[in-house]
Amino acid sequence: MSKYTSQNNHTQVVQLFQDGHYFFHKGLKAYRERNLSKASKLIQRAIVLEPENVEMLSQLAIIYTEMGHYQQSNELLDFILEHIDENMSECHYFKANNYANLGLFQEAYKSATAYAALEEDGEFADENDDLLDLLDMSDEEDEDFPYDQDDLIVKQDQANYLLESGRLDEAIEMLEQMIVEYPEFWSAYNNLALAYFYSGRIHQAKEMLNRVLHENPGNLHALCNQLVFYHYEKEEEKVNVLAKQLTHVYPILSEQRYKLGATFALVGEFEWAFKWLYSLYKTGFQGDSTFLYWLASAAYYTGHKTLAQTVWDKMVEEDIDADEIKPWQDKPEETEPMVSIEERLTAYYVSKQKGERDVLQSVLDARAAKTAFEQQFIELLLYEDEMEERTFSEDAVFAKQAAFSLEEAVQPDSHMPYFWLFHIIQQARASGIDKKNASAWAAASYYLWMNEQEEAAVSKKEIAASFQISVQTLSKYEHVICTLID
Repeated sequence: MSKYTSQNNHTQVVQLFQDGHYFFHKGLKAYRERNLSKASKLIQRAIVLEPENVEMLSQLAIIYTEMGHYQQSNELLDFILEHIDENMSECHYFKANNYANLGLFQEAYKSATAYAALEEDGEFADENDDLLDLLDMSDEEDEDFPYDQDDLIVKQDQANYLLESGRLDEAIEMLEQMIVEYPEFWSAYNNLALAYFYSGRIHQAKEMLNRVLHENPGNLHALCNQLVFYHYEKEEEKVNVLAKQLTHVYPILSEQRYKLGATFALVGEFEWAFKWLYSLYKTGFQGDSTFLYWLASAAYYTGHKTLAQTVWDKMVEEDIDADEIKPWQDKPEETEPMVSIEERLTAYYVSKQKGERDVLQSVLDARAAKTAFEQQFIELLLYEDEMEERTFSEDAVFAKQAAFSLEEAVQPDSHMPYFWLFHIIQQARASGIDKKNASAWAAASYYLWMNEQEEAAVSKKEIAASFQISVQTLSKYEHVICTLID
């Protein structure tokens, strides 16, 4: 973003970024050049500025189809039909093709039939008739097309999309439902463990992984997730033991090689990461920008620097949001102390207070490891006036609201213990406790902190009045917090 933020051009840049058509036409140009990844990202930016532009939405749906992201394409088409134009009949035809590509033939037949009923002589009538003939479902019994299997695949794709988008609460709700309906579908358990972990529900995440490994011993995805958990919790001895065990695994499926290679790269086992990721690269594996990122990192740290640069250049070319700073150029010194998440959250909020949007954006764009909660917190600080809070996880919204309550209630020249507040929030997230009334949490945190300072003790009545809550409510949340931190 820095190359767009010079003071001389500031006014022009703001006007430019407010124009969705600018991004849309750049996206169409990339689409004509067959750079689908770049085209999709540019048109996504256009849609943020013009969220109900049917032309942009439908074009993005078409691009998703060509990229093989059939479920995401159908979500856009459903959005158009449900919220913008229920008479846009061609959406049914496009949905039918997407379902057919997914192997969901019952759903494909339903959508193709819906299009035929609405457009007997429509633009895609001949192609739709051919699709119906291919499906040939009209005289078949329902049992020939198992709905449960279709339903499972649809839900799996939806859950994966929610997880990748950082919509953790929605992903958790769907995955919890899936493991009840499909008790032996281990992929859902593994994704649910990740969703729990990245939303701060550490205990539940570990329980879920243990359940998978108890009932399905040797599950590779569960073992990789366990290694990631150990890495983030700095359990170095456990990382070393489990990583050594995984070096004896020889996966055959591409998906498993990708998972194993990316996990090795994340924990710094670059020799083994390069072994599996490069084996995929040599076969022509069409991975996403994340695959290219980890391959470039593994190549560099194993001495294959020319390959690392080649792969990195390919990633930057395909992904317009790619960080231009290579991971080997942005590696912190080993002697540099680890910065806690409370310190990082405090720094983000102070930057927001100072109006340092460029700083926040640079952190958001960087590929340094950060949890989905942390990323969404930054996005809320940057885009709170442009996006609805229900788009974000409850934890991110709660943290932002609590910090804002502290800022509003405490005089600017007084102590502002954001670090302490974020420490309390982290404790609450880890415990899984229900978090409501952000103002009361902020007030109780501030009250406890002030009464620990020398000659700074204040009464509950004063604090309650500042945060516009009752003394009884303050006392209630004081007790909750004391229980957490004892």
